[in-house]
Amino acid sequence: MNKKFELPLCDQCHSRIHSVFGDLKDSDVKSLNENKCGNIYKKGQVLFYEGNKPTGLFCVNKGKIKTYRINADGKEQIIRLAKEGDVLGYSSLISGDLYSSSAAVIEDAIICYIPRNVFLNLLDSNTTFSMKMIRLLSHDLKSSEDRVVNLAQNTVRERLAETLLMLEEFGGTENDGKTLRTSLSREEIANIVGTATETTIRLLSEFRSDGLIELEGKRIKIVNRGLLLKAANVED
Repeated sequence: MNKKFELPLCDQCHSRIHSVFGDLKDSDVKSLNENKCGNIYKKGQVLFYEGNKPTGLFCVNKGKIKTYRINADGKEQIIRLAKEGDVLGYSSLISGDLYSSSAAVIEDAIICYIPRNVFLNLLDSNTTFSMKMIRLLSHDLKSSEDRVVNLAQNTVRERLAETLLMLEEFGGTENDGKTLRTSLSREEIANIVGTATETTIRLLSEFRSDGLIELEGKRIKIVNRGLLLKAANVED
């Protein structure tokens, strides 16, 4: 971690409102505020590694994070992207298992950290919070099942188009309403799609030639969303 800084108070945190902690009682918010710590993380820094023992919950106050696994060939597979209001590491905390993936910063971030015992005590004492966590775990399970089907049944072209639409939903667009705010390297996009970087570069060039997108360095602009939806084989 970097040097300490003054964390935002939980009762004044704009990210908490849209998170699993949004409906907590004042006493629970006070407990979180008294027990949390946190820091500023720069792009590329790792929050936790696959195989390590979890000791607490990570809450994203600002910035963007990727969770990923490294396969037997040393290739990274991005599993999930997280942003303001999202939490990380909860599955392993609840199950008592080691981390099943690693997490690294893809956009400079402020991350709060809640110790394991504080998180588990909140689960035990607050039914509403427990139900939110159950729904979150259920959503994760469905996402994993959908990903297996996606990899098995969809072409790489379809998966790339769907990934661009996901990035639009995840991070939104710039003021022009077209340029994706979330800027990933071509390799990172390939690691989401589940293909080679060279294939991703070639297909992005095809999308540009076909009038679906425009490319400006790392930035991607969706210029014809209808055609991109068609390429992804999904309905709006």
